[in-house]
Amino acid sequence: METFSEKGKEHLDTNMPSQFILSLKAGSFMTFGALFSVLLAIGIDAKGITYLLQGLGFTAGYLMVFVSGSVLFTEVNVLLPTSYLQKSYWKKNKYVKFWVVAYIGNIVGALFVALLVISSNSMTPEFTKEIETLLSHKMKFAENGWIGWFQVVVSGILANWLIGMAAFLTTAARDMVGKILGTALPVILFVAGNFQHSAANMGYFSLGLFTSDKYVWHEYVLQNLIPASIGNIIGGAIFISLLFSYAFRKEMRSS
Repeated sequence: METFSEKGKEHLDTNMPSQFILSLKAGSFMTFGALFSVLLAIGIDAKGITYLLQGLGFTAGYLMVFVSGSVLFTEVNVLLPTSYLQKSYWKKNKYVKFWVVAYIGNIVGALFVALLVISSNSMTPEFTKEIETLLSHKMKFAENGWIGWFQVVVSGILANWLIGMAAFLTTAARDMVGKILGTALPVILFVAGNFQHSAANMGYFSLGLFTSDKYVWHEYVLQNLIPASIGNIIGGAIFISLLFSYAFRKEMRSS
């Protein structure tokens, strides 16, 4: 947890242009991960194998984020509360500014890579069909109105509980094999559970905007990204930062 706290402080001390560039990189990795997960699932009928391959595909995106030190909004939801709870750093304006920069940077980075991918004309009709199926799976909650909206919040809590755990395990790992395993297992689980992770969905939705007319941008934002982001903040801040900080409070005080 001390490493998490220091990592959060380092990000906060970085100047805004650098924060934005690191956020752009993280958003771009999310679209690469989404792209890979869709490509791996094309032509697979067995649901279990599909979920496994999609999770493995997205592991590549998250691993690039964690290892490169890029700034992902949902990881920030773990790092900043940990920094605050350890009393190592607290400047309200810096926290809010960093949160906003990370979110906007992730969206811009995700859209930019999606635009490049579509402009390359590398995708097949099978890709479009597969991503439409996936988008329907992500957006199914909208059919339930406000109840569905709150279901996305709960799903978002579960998603960032898992991805926060992936960040925790990756930070604790001492070698690349440990980092890969620490990232892969939680990512595969959240993908298989169809839990709503705003950063991952930025990648999927960015590709969907340029390949499918099934949904428009404000449907993605209002019906999924906003409630998922709220859930992600709760999941990361409470179920990772708060609980682990409390559990390890004696060790932290002694260090």
